[in-house]
Amino acid sequence: MTGRLLAPIVVTGLMGGEDFAWLDRQRRAYYPPDRNVLPAHLTLFRHLPPSTLGEVAVRIKTLCASPPPKASLAGVLLLEHGVAYRVESPALMDIWLELADAFSSLLVPQDLARPRLHVTVQNKVTAKEARALAGRLKAGFRPRPLAITGLAVWHYRGGPWELAARSCFRG
Repeated sequence: MTGRLLAPIVVTGLMGGEDFAWLDRQRRAYYPPDRNVLPAHLTLFRHLPPSTLGEVAVRIKTLCASPPPKASLAGVLLLEHGVAYRVESPALMDIWLELADAFSSLLVPQDLARPRLHVTVQNKVTAKEARALAGRLKAGFRPRPLAITGLAVWHYRGGPWELAARSCFRG
């Protein structure tokens, strides 16, 4: 078996261009540069077995036959060693539930728990640095819509992810 097939699978929601650009600029500004190997992303599943790639790709294509889920950036979320924007989207959670049900026997503990949807813009810093940034971001934060344009499946190899499949929502 090749290394390509052994790489765990990550599933993300794809964001609209303007939203992605804004969040990615923030990530590049606040994430330690030597540890920032990924662009801004909205993770739904962190570690599906590589053997599920074909089925996951088919399922996201089917799910994306619907209109895009409504979503919003609803607040600033303080992580233990970082900061993220909290994402609210009942429709995206429905998608997560459908995929979680389909792959329930294969999920790692972190993916079994209902996710706290978010986009991380800072991580791997001290708690003090995280609190300081969270305070600055909260001071100017206003909830805003977040365009979710599709779903993507990635190979995870410890560094940058490699796109395996993607589908865009209709509508």
